[in-house]
Amino acid sequence: MRDRDLAREGNEIIRAASKWSPELAAACEVWKEIKFEFPAMDTFSDRIELLIDPGTWNPMDEDMVSMDPIEFHSEEEPYKDRIDSYQRKTGLTEAVQTGTGQLNGIPVAIGVMDFQFMGGSMGSVVGEKITRLIEYANNQFLPLILVCASGGARMQEGSLSLMQMAKISSALYDYQANKKLFYVSILTSPTTGGVTASFGMLGDIIIAEPNAYIAFAGKRVIEQTLNKTVPEGSQGAEYLFHKGLFDSIVPRNPLKGVLSEYFTSMLSFL
Repeated sequence: MRDRDLAREGNEIIRAASKWSPELAAACEVWKEIKFEFPAMDTFSDRIELLIDPGTWNPMDEDMVSMDPIEFHSEEEPYKDRIDSYQRKTGLTEAVQTGTGQLNGIPVAIGVMDFQFMGGSMGSVVGEKITRLIEYANNQFLPLILVCASGGARMQEGSLSLMQMAKISSALYDYQANKKLFYVSILTSPTTGGVTASFGMLGDIIIAEPNAYIAFAGKRVIEQTLNKTVPEGSQGAEYLFHKGLFDSIVPRNPLKGVLSEYFTSMLSFL
């Protein structure tokens, strides 16, 4: 088992299955052409400034960086070069930053995804950093906040990126088994793909920002794969809220106060 290359085997399975499934083959072709064309969102530092008390932010696992686990080949920029380029452009090492701080004096563990780093895509390092944060919050009995902003799993890491969904969900299961702990998921625009299909929707409380684009498959992927039109607004926060997908829609300015009320109420029952 140790000598098996699971990443390559997973990709070979997908390629083989595509020969027998026109829908899967079409989806793979569409995925190759996808460009992240969402408007610029708040950066990681903006989010920390919004939610965490000044002088209390303590980052974790800052030096953890992505390698090239499946030796991804591209006709365009090599994966390692692309990582280097985004690191220089954003000043970040990866698409998620994790750490601890205080929110109106309440100690919390928090992870913030930054869409400007490769569309917030989730690869092995993103999954590992979030998992370590959850485990730390579990051991230290801290409330947990994850701010989601992602185009989904990182295609350059193949099936290894998909494995992060199960890994993070498993860590959250252990965390939430302790009824004294509390996880809040914040869905910003865009939150899509594997993040939506895993930890984004597993919060004890799920909050969306107004007008946030939230989906599993994007509008263009659905329309080009299934040749069907996606109704306008059907992947927007307001529509999905009325369908019961999450608990509330909260604008950014009052968000810190709302979170503080949630955590204060939770602590009062302990």
